[in-house]
Amino acid sequence: MKTCKSTLCVLGFGLALVAAAAANDAPPLTFKFSTIDVPGAIQTFPGGVNNSGVIAGLYFDASGLEHGYILNGKKLTTLDDPKGTSTGAHGLNPNGAIAVVGSYINVKGKQEGFRYKHGKFTDVPGPAGATISAAFGINDTGEIVGYYVDSTRVQHGFLLKGKTYTTLDVPGAASTFAVGINDTGSVVLQWVDSKGIYESALYDGNTYTTIDVPGAANSSAQGINTAGDILYGWSDSSGLGHGALLQSGTYYNFDDPQGVQTYPAGINDRHVIVGSYQAIINAADDGFKATY
Repeated sequence: MKTCKSTLCVLGFGLALVAAAAANDAPPLTFKFSTIDVPGAIQTFPGGVNNSGVIAGLYFDASGLEHGYILNGKKLTTLDDPKGTSTGAHGLNPNGAIAVVGSYINVKGKQEGFRYKHGKFTDVPGPAGATISAAFGINDTGEIVGYYVDSTRVQHGFLLKGKTYTTLDVPGAASTFAVGINDTGSVVLQWVDSKGIYESALYDGNTYTTIDVPGAANSSAQGINTAGDILYGWSDSSGLGHGALLQSGTYYNFDDPQGVQTYPAGINDRHVIVGSYQAIINAADDGFKATY
């Protein structure tokens, strides 16, 4: 998921990185990186980026408290759900009036999803019976995807249209998390198989298709844009985190050149990716923006 590598102010331009394509005849794809951190934050985790370049995510302040944020150019808006604590923004819609989705810890100490629009927080609690929820993606029609936990502690993906929830479970999965939706209604999901391995799937409204990064020990889709480009975080056999992009049937691997681990989180229609990286293993995370 998209926050803190679990569930989940430009400081300087990084080096360009030429990624390796999965197909031998595919042209190389170049990723150009810059670092984007919330001023004064000890850790920054961008979660999504819209087509105007506005970024939403979460950060930890100097006291270690978690906040959501919207960064529009140099204008920072901090998001703290008034009904709880530890707010984190995970995604936002591609166009028009900004709608952000995420999660917070409510007064009962449980994680609950939210939508933020026009300065107002609205709960996204999941379907009836859900004990935990989080919202991760929203498109321009207001459809929201995320996950919830049922009374037996099983995790399921969901799609919310209007006031109607649809449960999304990849066949054979022990757990399912819906993490992104584009304006055509295509949904990307992470799911856990019987061996505890994270895999990825694409749902078109009728069919689930597995779309794992070739050779990855764990493969976690993070987002999808209107063109169908799919963003991933994946880990190698040593457990190190990397990024990948699936574009026109070809997988391109990438890493922030300043980091030893890279955690992509969001993608827009203008070839912009956001996420976080670690310069040193287990060090604080910095945010990044990359173009491709």
